[in-house]
Parts: sequence; structure tokens; C-alpha cells
Amino acid sequence: MNMGNRAVFLDRDGTINEEVGYVNHIERFNLLPRVGEAIRLLNQHGWKTVVITNQSGVARGYFPESLIHQVHRKMEDLLKREGAHLEGIYYCPHHPDIGVPPYRQRCWCRKPAPGLIEGAARELDLDPSRSYMVGDRGADIQFAHQVGAKAILVLTGYGKGEWEYFKDEWKVKPDYVAGDLFEAVQWILLQEESGFK
Repeated sequence: MNMGNRAVFLDRDGTINEEVGYVNHIERFNLLPRVGEAIRLLNQHGWKTVVITNQSGVARGYFPESLIHQVHRKMEDLLKREGAHLEGIYYCPHHPDIGVPPYRQRCWCRKPAPGLIEGAARELDLDPSRSYMVGDRGADIQFAHQVGAKAILVLTGYGKGEWEYFKDEWKVKPDYVAGDLFEAVQWILLQEESGFK
């Protein structure tokens, strides 16, 4: 049994930053309200905080892979200004049906496949079964259940529409539905106080 560190895995677009379709320019990346405060709280309570994000805009030809790195530097800088930090950022640039190789491929890293979390767990000594996944899409909830993590849906980004119109079609449901990342983090901390059941 893996007794690695607990983590909170975070989707990026629509969970951490404003959902704009595709962040195809650095200026389109803006943090959502209370995100820095939420991640700072996780840091203060000893949680490893890791971003797990699909970025198929690369495969689709909407932006170069180099832009993902620029955006992630900006994200880390904005969080640092609020006294928050991430332990890791893992992304998938692939799409199974669109683009050209190497980006067009059926990979093991595109959510809801578990490759990104498996990689993060190895590199950062994390135990997904003691962890949480927070995201704004049904695929994030499915992803969480596949790796044994608790799943939280946030109603930012695509979350509100996904929950209102498609929840009845989901094979798995979130463990909690939160208004935003800050509310999700508050719930996580409450669960921990009550014994992570």
C-alpha cells in the first residue's frame, strides 16, 4: 500500500484561471478570484498541490507548446505574489484524432486517462487514494475516481453548465460540489478535521 503524501490535484482552465476556450496568448491567462488564497491555505496545511491539465490546443494548432510553459510561469508568479505555490504542473498536449505527430496520438496522459497523476505520484511521492481532485468538468470527476481520489466539482469555468445539464449522464458523481476553488479547499480541510472518511 502506498503511504505517500496527500495531495490536492487541480485542473487548470476554469478551476484556477478564467475559462476562455483556449489560452492562446499569455494575456488571456487570469486567475479566478480567491484562487491564491485557496492554494495558500493548502500550502499552510501541508498539502502537496499539483496542477493536472489537458492542453490539446497544441495538437489542434492553436498555440505552440512553448506557450504552455510561459503561461505556467505566469501562473506561478501570480500565485507567489499571494504567498502560494505549487509542487508540480503536469500537462498533456495530445489529442487522439486531431493534429500531427507527435501531438496526435492516443496517449496515457490525456484526462480521464490516469497517466499524469501516475507520473506526479511517482515523482513527488504522492498517494492518490489519500488525495483529492478538483475540476470543472465531468472528465475530472471520472479521472478522480479512476485513480482512487475524492472528486470535487467546482461551478466555475464549465462546471455550472456541466452540473446543471449533464450530471444525470455521469457514471460517477462528485463527492462534493463547490462554488469555487476556495470553497472546495474549505471542504477538504473540514474532511480532514473529521478524519477523511
